[in-house]
Amino acid sequence: MRILAAMSGGVDSAVAAARAVDAGHDVVGVHLALSRAGGTLRTGSRGCCTIEDAMDARRAADLLGIPFYVWDFSERFRDDVIDDFVAEYRAGRTPNPCMRCNERIKFAALLERALELGFDAVCTGHYALLVDGPAGRELHRASDAAKDQSYVLGVLTAEQLAHTLFPLGDTPSKALVRAEAEARGLTVAHKPDSHDICFIPDGDTRGWLAERVGTATGAIVDRTGAVVGSHEGAHAFTVGQRRGLSLGVPAPDGKPRFVLEVRPVSNTVVVGPKEALATAEIGGERFSWAGRAPVAGLFDCEVQIRAHADPVAAVAVLDESGVTVRPRHPFDGVAPGQTAVLYDGTRVIGQFTIDRTMSAVPVRRRPS
Repeated sequence: MRILAAMSGGVDSAVAAARAVDAGHDVVGVHLALSRAGGTLRTGSRGCCTIEDAMDARRAADLLGIPFYVWDFSERFRDDVIDDFVAEYRAGRTPNPCMRCNERIKFAALLERALELGFDAVCTGHYALLVDGPAGRELHRASDAAKDQSYVLGVLTAEQLAHTLFPLGDTPSKALVRAEAEARGLTVAHKPDSHDICFIPDGDTRGWLAERVGTATGAIVDRTGAVVGSHEGAHAFTVGQRRGLSLGVPAPDGKPRFVLEVRPVSNTVVVGPKEALATAEIGGERFSWAGRAPVAGLFDCEVQIRAHADPVAAVAVLDESGVTVRPRHPFDGVAPGQTAVLYDGTRVIGQFTIDRTMSAVPVRRRPS
């Protein structure tokens, strides 16, 4: 097949491209320039898409003997990922920019251009398995549970999966990928992985958002509505946060309080006890299916609400209002804007963006 290998400049994408070459495919490497003012160098695991990354990707392509190009996707990345990230925080939601990048850049814009140019598929260094099932291509968890990235790939559709390759999905460990890279002579064999939001390389998400959203004094209230403190911008808080609240009124029981809800319209942050983070139900209208769609009505599944969270057994309901999920045991600290990925064993069923939650702990009103 004619394969377009997305090469980030890291070890995973370099080895994935190498395996595609070994498999006999006609491979072309491409590096996506996602920032027009990208930094020159990375700092450890911080940042990506730097000039250094582009050079590392080019060296890997040269070693593999494949053509290599750099495509400028910075405008699309700004519109579909960065602006979306800011808008979601303005709305009081907690977005996952890696999900948006996979959905709108790597497996929408990139794949769309690849198909237009006559390529059969896009190859990436993600850790996930593709299985040809009875109803078509299926997305499954990777063999290495510690590196599994099926969660952030849960936004892919059946059509996109049909034109995708994940050569690392059946590799038992990342150590083996690094050893293979070293044996191949790839200079990125021991390059650190990127862990932070790529467009906030210094890791200061609160400061970065403050520059774009601004600051505005608002109230911090408890679940009964009593004011217990103040803040300089609701966007700086996330559900489950404990530190940095600077509350002026201690809890009656003296226990720490956590952020339970962010209300952007009133610029209010709601806090309460840790047990109030328990969530009995989540739901959303924006959903997609990674392969065959479930039949409308009730179905059993497992649900994962963060990239590195444990899956939770649940019952899902699909109807005209969207998807509603009720876990067998309450979730801990769910925020609107997060993505819920549904699984059937190792197979990804699909995903939805959480826009409504229901607490498992009722509000206890103060005696009058």
